[in-house]
Amino acid sequence: MADKTNTNEETIVIKKYANRRLYNTQKSSYVTLDHLAQMVREGQDFVVTDAKSGEDITRSVLTQIIFEEESKGHNMLPTKFLRQLIGLYGDSVQGFVPGYLEASMDTFAKNQDDLREQMQGAVTGNPAMAGFEALARQNMEWFDSAMRMFKPPAADEAETTTDNTNQEASDVELGDLKAQLAQMQDQLSKLVDKS
Repeated sequence: MADKTNTNEETIVIKKYANRRLYNTQKSSYVTLDHLAQMVREGQDFVVTDAKSGEDITRSVLTQIIFEEESKGHNMLPTKFLRQLIGLYGDSVQGFVPGYLEASMDTFAKNQDDLREQMQGAVTGNPAMAGFEALARQNMEWFDSAMRMFKPPAADEAETTTDNTNQEASDVELGDLKAQLAQMQDQLSKLVDKS
């Protein structure tokens, strides 16, 4: 029977058979709902047709994928939203809902792409991120200093130094650590104030 769907050359045709198996006609192989979900994530366009009637059943298969994802615990559809959506079936505005939801998701996807670009730019060129890197390096230096403070001196050093000298060195290192900690707190306060 002839295919009743309008597809272009880039659209992959998936046929669903009576035994509920899905067949990718482009790759000549059977696929699962997980495969179709991955294809959606990769931006591959496909249409699902009933193998016997040729009817386009893409919408019901996509709905089934959403149901499967939700049942796996990947909850993205709040209960309140689902109730509102169900309440709109049969309502006089039902015809406007698909266009509105599609436009909303397009806007969300665009904003998501913009946010990703901003985050990538923030990581590579943001002075605040450079400040965080400097703080991380400084933290490692403080950690190294603290570890040296608690490390016992070597045997030959222990014989040549007195207890007073060790105490004075520890006091100096402790003072340095306190000063560095105060400086770090000041830098963090400045970063928080900027955001």
